[in-house]
Amino acid sequence: MADVFTVGKELEGALGRTGTISTPHGEIRTPAFIPVGTRATVKAVLPEAMADLGAQALLANAYHLYLQPGADIIDEAGGLGTFMNWPGPTFTDSGGFQVLSLGAGFKKTLSMDAKGVEADDVIAEGKDRLALVDDDGVTFTSHLDGSKHRFTPEVSMQIQHQLGADIMFAFDELTTLMNSRGYQEESIQRTQAWAERCVVEHQRLADERSDKPAQALFGVVQGAQHEDLRRAAARGLVGLDFDGYGVGGAIEKENLGTIVRWVNEELPDDKPRHLLGISEPDDLFTAVENGCDTFDCVSPSRVARSSRVYAMTGRYNLNVAASRRDFGPIDPECDCYTCAHYSKAYLHHMFKTKEYVAATLATIHNERFTVRLVDDMRTHLEAGTFAEFKAEFLARFYR
Repeated sequence: MADVFTVGKELEGALGRTGTISTPHGEIRTPAFIPVGTRATVKAVLPEAMADLGAQALLANAYHLYLQPGADIIDEAGGLGTFMNWPGPTFTDSGGFQVLSLGAGFKKTLSMDAKGVEADDVIAEGKDRLALVDDDGVTFTSHLDGSKHRFTPEVSMQIQHQLGADIMFAFDELTTLMNSRGYQEESIQRTQAWAERCVVEHQRLADERSDKPAQALFGVVQGAQHEDLRRAAARGLVGLDFDGYGVGGAIEKENLGTIVRWVNEELPDDKPRHLLGISEPDDLFTAVENGCDTFDCVSPSRVARSSRVYAMTGRYNLNVAASRRDFGPIDPECDCYTCAHYSKAYLHHMFKTKEYVAATLATIHNERFTVRLVDDMRTHLEAGTFAEFKAEFLARFYR
């Protein structure tokens, strides 16, 4: 499709930059945090409320939507945005992470098992096998009802075209830091082959469904903690000329900046770069200065449902006794709906009495906090004050 990304201001001495991603449903000014609406909703929050808190786009999960309600239902509804009453840009992941991580959470059997290599079998004792990888794709068991399913690169593309997101990701293999170097080498070759098949199927479907809005396809760079594998994987995907690129796989926190830098040094400057599964504030700063443009993560909403919220001065648990008579907002510097209208004491009461509204109000706050933080990074990149903002924020948040 046509170019989707325009570079704005660049961070001197680093890879960070501002930019704009153009989609059929609007622009995304970067860097930007993309909240996750796994099943076509950010849990406990109305989709349209996400626009009120500043979200520019939402990401949904192809695996979960394939199982319920089915990609064909969403296609009939007019696509993901129409189905969930979200007017802005949408992302979908390929389903590979969920297929493989759900498998690994129980017992993930990898394709080399047939060769008798046991060190790369990720086992949770007493659990059944949920995912089996081979060179053609992944066979997995639904976590909902135990039914058997098969994902291949072609199936992932077919599902994501039916979902109709503006930006989708190529099918890739998730590995872990436990996997051997040899298996990581095999895996990036498999992911490269799957990426090539995704490109072919994506183009076929785009031609077949030419009456639908254009969809951008991002390749996903794997390679775990190995510099040569990460760089080789990135170069291989660049050769396929994707619309953008994702940085995926297991990354240790202390190596995040280094690994992201390796990858982004190999990727073209004129394509957007998405870091999958990141929302911790210090990680966001690290990723932005090392050249990532967009980010997604379920953590802000997940921890909110457990009464944990963010503030400029750090994390806070609304269930603690000190909240019972605290009639101030979660964060006096926050402009979200929750902080404008409700006290910690009220939220404490809602969590203690297990009222559903507790999750809603805490999620609104956490999502706004994270969206606004990355928006502020963009503002400071444009103003040339990113380093000062980073130092000030981190000193307060992690005091």
